[in-house]
Amino acid sequence: MRRAARGAALAAAVTAVCALASGCGIRGTAVPVDAGSAPSRASCLVRPGATAATPRSGTELPVQLLCASQLVAVVRTVAAPGRDGALGTAQVLLDELRRPLSSGEESAGLSSEVPSHLTVTGGRRDDPPGTLRLSTAPDALPPKALSQIVCTFAGTAAAGGRNAVSLGGPGGEAPRSYPCTEETRAHPESAPGA
Repeated sequence: MRRAARGAALAAAVTAVCALASGCGIRGTAVPVDAGSAPSRASCLVRPGATAATPRSGTELPVQLLCASQLVAVVRTVAAPGRDGALGTAQVLLDELRRPLSSGEESAGLSSEVPSHLTVTGGRRDDPPGTLRLSTAPDALPPKALSQIVCTFAGTAAAGGRNAVSLGGPGGEAPRSYPCTEETRAHPESAPGA
């Protein structure tokens, strides 16, 4: 009887040691760690010609869509702006960000958080040159939507070719400069310039 009890105790001890030794090797921490977004099976790649529901003639411009928690440039064929300059380009690009995604874009895992009701106008008389005003205050937009807008406008005529965009809202607040950086592209959930 004692042998059976010793055998059972030894088996339990061996099992406990094995369980402790097979830990994952990662120590717990009280400090929050941002290890990035979870892995995604989304390809984030759109086949050429799969971005528009119907072929259109015009100019090819990249717009920034969301995929796997980052911004991805997708080239779309856009109509020539009805107006020249920053405002015309901004209106065309914003229209593209608000447009429903094609089936190819959706199957690639792309999305957009830009509100469908959002509009853009030119700056006011006392605004700095090149300012654009949105129908919703930029800081009231979802951070990912603001990142999409800023990085889509950056480097185009909408931003005067600069990598920062001067944006204001419909109220009396002063416009702010919002830069599009690699950090913004990699982490669009962090509002640009914040």
